[in-house]
Amino acid sequence: MSLEARIEAKVKQAGTSFYWGMRMLEPQRRNAMYAVYAYCRDVDDIADEESLPIATRQQQLQDWRDDLARLYAGQQPTNWVAQALVGPIRDYDLQLSDFIAVIDGCAMDMHGPVVRPDFATFDLYCERVACAVGRLSVRVFGPWQPLADDVSAALGRALQYTNILRDVGEDACLGRLYLPDELLTSYGIAGTNPAQVLAHPLLPLVLRDLALLARRHFVTAAALMDQLPADSMRPAALMRASYLAVLDKLEAGNWRNLHTRISLSRLQKLWYAIYYGFLRR
Repeated sequence: MSLEARIEAKVKQAGTSFYWGMRMLEPQRRNAMYAVYAYCRDVDDIADEESLPIATRQQQLQDWRDDLARLYAGQQPTNWVAQALVGPIRDYDLQLSDFIAVIDGCAMDMHGPVVRPDFATFDLYCERVACAVGRLSVRVFGPWQPLADDVSAALGRALQYTNILRDVGEDACLGRLYLPDELLTSYGIAGTNPAQVLAHPLLPLVLRDLALLARRHFVTAAALMDQLPADSMRPAALMRASYLAVLDKLEAGNWRNLHTRISLSRLQKLWYAIYYGFLRR
């Protein structure tokens, strides 16, 4: 199996909601985006593999840092996913700092569960695990312009806030609580036990406020995207529409069942892929 085929298989196996956004790209850009996604998936899986000692996971992340250093020094990396990044880095001027930011973000999850971080830490986490990925992505999507990084900042936060809202129940079962301390404190919600926080009667107000912040980022992202070539923003537009639809569903449910995962149907996903891939001009 070729390296490109192995990378695509890894992406398909992950079942990512971003798959159709990547599929609409021309082959060279698509393969580059698959490689970027495979890298992010690999790093995230290392951080989340709780069956391994932290020291082992730390070494695996360090191995990735070393391979990235080799890549940017023009040397051959050892990791097969890293090998798939050689072309994308060369062709689309992907920045080392963004790859490192993804590692740093995933490492924040590795050193014990994240529980009600202050907003500065919460924002740093989103910047690393979402916005940095966005900056890598927009360079692959089309000819890069500085404004595209502003899209990444707004849309990355909107998508990550939505992820946090969608997964709040699932994360609590893992001992995690990504909701910012300032929002919880503003409604008098104390404590660091995720299950107890989720049972608080005023928690829906916290989730409502975070959803409002997400919507503001979605609006900002749309305004910025309108100033960039539509073709290069198609995958980002599809992601924006898909995640906004998830946020709509979450709010329509009024946060009644935090342990039921909200997602789009296959038909909805297909429609967005067709619309943003072929119909929208």
